[in-house]
Amino acid sequence: MALTTRIGAMASAILVTAALASFSPVLAQNEAPSQKQLDLAAARANRKAIVGANMKLNSSEAAAFWPIFDQYEAAMDKVDDRHVAEIKDFARNYDHLTESSAKAKLDEVISVEQARLDVQKEYIPKFRAAISQVKTTRFFQIDNKLHALVQCQIAQLVPLAHSASEASPAQ
Repeated sequence: MALTTRIGAMASAILVTAALASFSPVLAQNEAPSQKQLDLAAARANRKAIVGANMKLNSSEAAAFWPIFDQYEAAMDKVDDRHVAEIKDFARNYDHLTESSAKAKLDEVISVEQARLDVQKEYIPKFRAAISQVKTTRFFQIDNKLHALVQCQIAQLVPLAHSASEASPAQ
C-alpha cells in the first residue's frame, strides 16, 4: 500500500475529530469524552504504525529511534492540543469576531506553527544522532506529510473569518 494511501486513511482521525466537534454542536454533545480520547489514541497509534511501516529501520536503528519518536510525539501532542484549543476558541467566537479577537486568533495560529517548527528543530539533532541522515530526512518528510493532510482537512472544516456585520443569515 502506498504511503499516501496509508496516510490518507488515518489523517481524518487526527485533530479532525476535535475540529468537527468544535463546529458541530450535535456531535460535541453526543460524543462522550472517553470516545474522543479513544479516537485520538487510535489515531496516534495509527500514526506510529505508518511511521514504522515507512521508516525501514533495522533492529539497532529501531532501538535508538522509537524512544526519541515517543518524546517527539509527546512534545508535538502539546502543540496539537494548543492547535485544537485555538480551533475550538475560533468556533465559539466565530459569529462575533472582533478586530482584537481576529488579531489574537491570527497571532495564535502563527505562534502554534512556530511552536511546531521549534519542536522539529529541537529533535532533528536527536534523530540525526540516532539514525542516518537519509532516515532522519525520511522521518520528517513523513511527519510533514501527515501534518499537511490533517491541516488540509481542518482547513476544509473551518470557515473563513468574518465580522458580525458581514455575517448573513444563510451562513
